[in-house]
Amino acid sequence: MTEIHNKPRHYGNRIISDFLVIGGGVAGLDLSLRLAELGSVQLITKTDANESNSSYAQGGIAAVLDSNDCFELHMEDTHRAGAGLCHEATVRHVVENGTRAVNRLIELGVPFTRTPEGPCHLTREGGHSNRRVVHSADATGKALIQTLLEKVQGHPAIQLFENYLAIDLITSHKTGRFAPDKSNRCLGCYSLDLKNDTVITQQARFTTLATGGAGKVYLYTSNPDIATGDGIAMAYRAGCRVANMEFIQFHPTCLYHPKAKSFLISEAVRGEGGILILADGDRFMERHHERRELAPRDIVARAIDFEMKRTGDDCVFLDITAKGEAFIKKHFPNIHAKCLDLGIDMVKEPIPVVPAAHYTCGGVVTQLDGTTDIENLFAVGEVSHSGLHGANRLASNSLLECLVFAEGVETTIRNKLKENDTAHQIPLPPWDSFDTHMCEEAVLISHNWDEIRRFMSNYVGIVRSDSRLARARRRIELLQQEINEYYWNCRVSRDLLELRNIALVASLIIRSAIHRKESRGLHFNTDHPDRDDILWAKDTVLPIHL
Repeated sequence: MTEIHNKPRHYGNRIISDFLVIGGGVAGLDLSLRLAELGSVQLITKTDANESNSSYAQGGIAAVLDSNDCFELHMEDTHRAGAGLCHEATVRHVVENGTRAVNRLIELGVPFTRTPEGPCHLTREGGHSNRRVVHSADATGKALIQTLLEKVQGHPAIQLFENYLAIDLITSHKTGRFAPDKSNRCLGCYSLDLKNDTVITQQARFTTLATGGAGKVYLYTSNPDIATGDGIAMAYRAGCRVANMEFIQFHPTCLYHPKAKSFLISEAVRGEGGILILADGDRFMERHHERRELAPRDIVARAIDFEMKRTGDDCVFLDITAKGEAFIKKHFPNIHAKCLDLGIDMVKEPIPVVPAAHYTCGGVVTQLDGTTDIENLFAVGEVSHSGLHGANRLASNSLLECLVFAEGVETTIRNKLKENDTAHQIPLPPWDSFDTHMCEEAVLISHNWDEIRRFMSNYVGIVRSDSRLARARRRIELLQQEINEYYWNCRVSRDLLELRNIALVASLIIRSAIHRKESRGLHFNTDHPDRDDILWAKDTVLPIHL
């Protein structure tokens, strides 16, 4: 068995550990805690460790915890939302292991909201047939991150690298350091220390991507600024397949206010009785779906988009005033406080909302154990395509996926530790800055960033067409040429690296959307408005890129 260590070892700008976890959301934190019992862990977060997509999750975690619920119903709801593309084995695996995952969080001390009788309070969200979403008021992600991060920061085997941006994965094929079987294996990554502007080599025997999604590819998103698709882009450049990138979930209700950047109005507001209305008070969802406000997110988002375009209004409104002040303040204290700060009293008036890019349902292709196409590289959470979400994610299945797959990766790695492998301990070549210089045309980077996000929103958003997609493809191909020129000639910076990543992810989304000649789930094309289960009931898998 390969020797394992109690803490990462430092050799100048090269750091070696048993495990490298890239991303500090729920998936990354939970997995780091699990792996720390097996050896030394390097955990990379792009900004402050409290900032992640997970920390913005308001609704909660979907799991079967009530005696009136059952695994089969949760699986049926997941398949229904996924519009025929969910993988049966993955759905069953996640749902059946979900109850244990939530019980583990309770044991770790996550402060879930309780009923007066003692058990966790369960709310209901769109697409669910039962109350099964365990939550911590309306700030579940924040509660999860705070609980897990406190334990990570206090663990002697984990070294946390805050404000580090992973640049690219290091693989045996790229370095020429082949394993005996000639397989392509991951040996770690190069990362940019954003505070010191220094590139670090971070080696590990096992590397896991837990980098989240790519909401910042779009102009309006509920995601924080860090959600630039870094893990998807790195994995694709390294030789991993990606799948189903055309399925970008737009959350129907993001707060519409010039000062409310990326603030989400939880699905639970509709689940607890909130109704969607137009400026004149007209309740419109009954014209679009029999389940009205509790329809799956893709349907609600398209309905809002349709009504906004029909009326010319900038937003619609979410009204929960009928539930009363006490109920609203008890169930949605954070949303209530945020709205009040912006001059909106949701107790007395409806909340202005618009759809915004929210979740990347596709990603790096993984198996049930979290493995990817590259040996010793894993992917967990939103960065991955596990087969759970299909063409549309069911509300609150995302945190559940993170937890169940983190456990699966730990189990797989635990078994693989028995193999004798020292390749990760051999010194890797340091980062080569080539003949680069400081980029004097930084304004071009910001202009390209803005252009990508605008045409992605206009041409590859909630509603698409063949002509819009063709126009987007022409633009992204030209921009990628410019961006690659910047990358090879300029010193790396956060802005340049993130631009490079969002450009690649935008290209993957466009290519996938052009390929699918039907409308299904989150992908709606006006030139192919019908669902075709004969030709298109299959994943869109983009081939390995080397």
